[in-house]
Amino acid sequence: MAKILDLTAQSRSSEGTSSVKRLRKAGSIPAVVYGRKTATTNVQVDSKTFTKILQNSASDNILVSLKLDNGEQLALVQEVQHDHLKGGILHIDFHAIAMDEEIHAKVPVDIVGEAAGVKQGGLVEAIHHELEVRCLPKDLPERISVDVSALNVGDSIHVGEVKLPEGVRAKLAADVVLLMCVEPKVEAEPEPAAGGKAAADAKAAAPAAGAKAAAPAAAKPAAKK
Repeated sequence: MAKILDLTAQSRSSEGTSSVKRLRKAGSIPAVVYGRKTATTNVQVDSKTFTKILQNSASDNILVSLKLDNGEQLALVQEVQHDHLKGGILHIDFHAIAMDEEIHAKVPVDIVGEAAGVKQGGLVEAIHHELEVRCLPKDLPERISVDVSALNVGDSIHVGEVKLPEGVRAKLAADVVLLMCVEPKVEAEPEPAAGGKAAADAKAAAPAAGAKAAAPAAAKPAAKK
């Protein structure tokens, strides 16, 4: 299950491009905390601490206990904006939740084992790489493992056949295909077009015809003066 990590968040009142730049330069990341039962609050968190949390996380679903000025708040890291040109983190969105409040999250699917169909030349194809689930925060899994060992070519695994942790429910219907073992696709070599084949045959025949025509001409005696 996903761990709940402690993170200190300080309130911030200053807004605008220049103040945000000063904030980042001082080693902090601007962020916002919002939720259905929580007033939207602008905060800042330590850049090194949060970066370390991201690097050590085994899943995109990160639960944190925010240490705010007025107490603690459980939150899900909803979105992280990265600076792809200069590197670093630009902004964080924290979605405030409660321990007794059901959350929705996308959990990565891990393929476990080697399918029997692979030994027959087949390929395991993932139709969904993530599975959206509903559960309480304490039950949120980091990953969902699916054993494909029994899959033969042509077989598939549906959402309803996946064993989910207790307290976790899939949002997709039970009959939706999650994984399948398929025959490898073999691309047929393209056949030359009819016109192209005729032109190629004519081009190949031309030198031969020229050679035949040149033979009698060479054998013809020269005219007498």
